[in-house]
Amino acid sequence: MNDKDFGEIKITIGEFLKKKGISKNKLMNKAEMQRTQLNNYCNQKIQRLDMSIISKICYVLECDIGDILKYCPPNEDNEKKPNDR
Repeated sequence: MNDKDFGEIKITIGEFLKKKGISKNKLMNKAEMQRTQLNNYCNQKIQRLDMSIISKICYVLECDIGDILKYCPPNEDNEKKPNDR
């Protein structure tokens, strides 16, 4: 099995920012992040989550981790379930 067989985590920070009416610049400054770093999170270009970054984002946005991260299960039509091995 490969990693995609287990689903994936989607980062929804960009969507949450729009919903709350907060700019990337405001989040970037208050969370003490680099612009490139924030853009990589917003554009799904990271491989590993940095928990301190996620904590800063949740603190600044006054949100729960579930507001900015979403688990997407694998496409069950094409994938085997764990018990089907």
